[in-house]
Amino acid sequence: MRIFEEMESEVRGYVRSFPTIFHVARGSEIFDEQDKRYIDFFAGAGVLNYGHNNPLITDALIEYLREGGIVHGLDKATVAKRAFLTKFRDTILAPRNLHYKVQFTGPTGTNAVETALKLARMVKRRSNIIAFTNGYHGLTLGALAVTGNYYYKDESYGSRSNTAFMPFDGFLGPDCNTIDYMRRFLEDGSSGVDLPAAVIVETVQGEGGINVASVEWLQQLEALCREFDILLIIDDIQVGNGRTGSFFSFERAGIYPDMVTLSKSIGGGLPMALLLMRPDLDQWQPGEHTGTFRGNNLAFIAATEALSYWDNEDLEQAVRHKGELIRTELERLAEQFPQLNARVRGHGMIWGLELPQTGVAGEASKEAFERGLLIETAGANDQVLKFLPPLVIEEDLLREGLGIIEESLAALVEKREKTLSGE
Repeated sequence: MRIFEEMESEVRGYVRSFPTIFHVARGSEIFDEQDKRYIDFFAGAGVLNYGHNNPLITDALIEYLREGGIVHGLDKATVAKRAFLTKFRDTILAPRNLHYKVQFTGPTGTNAVETALKLARMVKRRSNIIAFTNGYHGLTLGALAVTGNYYYKDESYGSRSNTAFMPFDGFLGPDCNTIDYMRRFLEDGSSGVDLPAAVIVETVQGEGGINVASVEWLQQLEALCREFDILLIIDDIQVGNGRTGSFFSFERAGIYPDMVTLSKSIGGGLPMALLLMRPDLDQWQPGEHTGTFRGNNLAFIAATEALSYWDNEDLEQAVRHKGELIRTELERLAEQFPQLNARVRGHGMIWGLELPQTGVAGEASKEAFERGLLIETAGANDQVLKFLPPLVIEEDLLREGLGIIEESLAALVEKREKTLSGE
């Protein structure tokens, strides 16, 4: 590991959580240089919904490269882009009666968020944006302004102006409807909160600690935005692409966002981000918002192949089945280890096991790594074990990984009890 310490910036993060040199991967398994196997409950922070080196995607990429297909195309028309747009329209949008224009914004999710915020402000001629407590939308300066976690912010750089934060569903407790709270700020001209151009929200907050917005809350939020002529932006970068069961995470609420940001798994494992927008919002002049890598044709090939998983309902049903399995097992573990005061929450195949005592979730992640499982933490204080396996993980592998979590928690409890007893 010396070369990484010598050459790579101190900003590196996951290499510290998973201190080994990885070599090859397939499906939901990843192997290091010593050929030690790890089950992957991390999935590239949500990039690998379809697994590592999915053979359908890999074969399509190899064939495209062998044919000499265009790799870098800016926003020129290519065969690969045409195939993706056609597949996305016919397989994803049309069956859901969604009518969106597609803008390719660059390689990462934060590019899509920046684009959405810029467009919303341009269309509405207002500068304010409302975001939510514990929200995470990226770390470039515009996206950072609507990201809640103070760890990523510093007074010495960037601008936090033109952003107002409101409490997410449940933030003020079960008896407070935070949409009513938000309404008071919007309807009172002396509240100090300017009428925003847009509201940006995750339906399930991933980095924020697996906080799930209720259907009723999302419906009320949409209605509030319509009432006050505010654009509704759904950030589906991590919890879209099937993570909650349906392709878009907002489908369960029956709402129709004005804009949707997509990245991570939409590229089939390769860098791609896009913004979906209502056609009337597409008010750009040619070249007004651009980027060198908004035409990643290899990602178009990978994405088109990945979307074939949505030709029928098999994947959606599998996600719901495996998600229920995860929920059941985590609730059992919470009962098995009452001394951890664990709480379970999630939806589809994104789940969190909150371990509120300081440092416990991080210790559990380390115990799991030593036993051959990759799992990260989330939440304002890294107090949540975040379950994010590939959607295509085999059930026996999923159960094996959950068994490692049980072993890790048992070892953790034993160590802590020995420490408390002075052994």
